[in-house]
Amino acid sequence: MAILKGVGDFFGLDIGTSAVRAVQLSPAGPGKWSLKHYGYAPIDVRTAMADSAEAKHRLGEVILTVVGQSGIRTKNVAISLSSTKTFVTVIDMPPLNESELKGTIKYQLDQYIPMAADEAKVDWALLGQSLHDPSQQEVLLASTAISYAEERLELVEGLGFDVVAAEPESLAMMRSSALVGYDQAQVLVDVGDQVTNVGIAYGGAPRLVRTIPNGLETLISAAVKNLNIQEDQARQFILKFGLAEDKLEGQVVQALGSTLDGIVSELQKSIKFFQTRYPALTVGSIVLTGYAGTIPQLDKYLSSKAGVQAVASNPWQSVSVPSNDQQLAATASEFAVAVGLAQRGNL
Repeated sequence: MAILKGVGDFFGLDIGTSAVRAVQLSPAGPGKWSLKHYGYAPIDVRTAMADSAEAKHRLGEVILTVVGQSGIRTKNVAISLSSTKTFVTVIDMPPLNESELKGTIKYQLDQYIPMAADEAKVDWALLGQSLHDPSQQEVLLASTAISYAEERLELVEGLGFDVVAAEPESLAMMRSSALVGYDQAQVLVDVGDQVTNVGIAYGGAPRLVRTIPNGLETLISAAVKNLNIQEDQARQFILKFGLAEDKLEGQVVQALGSTLDGIVSELQKSIKFFQTRYPALTVGSIVLTGYAGTIPQLDKYLSSKAGVQAVASNPWQSVSVPSNDQQLAATASEFAVAVGLAQRGNL
């Protein structure tokens, strides 16, 4: 797993739970890119999450179809690692050189990661002087189980690709979705199908990363139960009417109330933890991406509940894309991870 290693020509591949997404970008100036190719195909969640040889074969076929139809020709790829399979944290270390830091981290891993060190694949990146203790330096640490990393590499490389980097999806999401030129801390919230990824960024770097085990499917289940409707109808209601009080007599927001409050509670805990660690910094905004950016009125709901202004983010904000591409427009908000992966080698 490489967090910050740069390479030449490559593309980003997000193997999600409901879709496979591929993006290839080309540099267009400092902090700017142009879209070269992209691909998208939905997948069944059972295919994405199953461990059987048959499911992996079907998933491989979808990946090949997405890349083939996109026009991408390079075999170099940066892939996403599921946030449910990775652990990311920021730690304080004494001001050592890279070689000394590497050795110190290696022998202290057990106190930083939630798995045995000999069963984990770990990488780290130096963020610089600590923002709360000038005598220390902050290090971004990411880990995943060796078995999971090897399984994902085997899947993708078995299709004929060369994996040049593997990155937790939460970090890729933060790279593409963080507001550009923003001078306060920002909370990034990416509601996915199964989970919600939360990250707090400041100074262009992640300072807190966590995963909440509630996503769109959790909201759908709450709507099905409380409104006595079918799953397809619940999904439609949430994505079309959202939390609008004047739609369906406000029944949707009422049905989702307790579930949303649970997510808000976790957001508040994250913000409190961040502000305790960095008391001199201000959290100025909550930035919404993924389903969080498309559910109507969710921004206003979170703003009122969390006491911080919430705004929708565009993961393509720094990428020049065709204005008349209707297919991309329909799924643009779902590409935060794929775009973030594609941006990493050009930063």
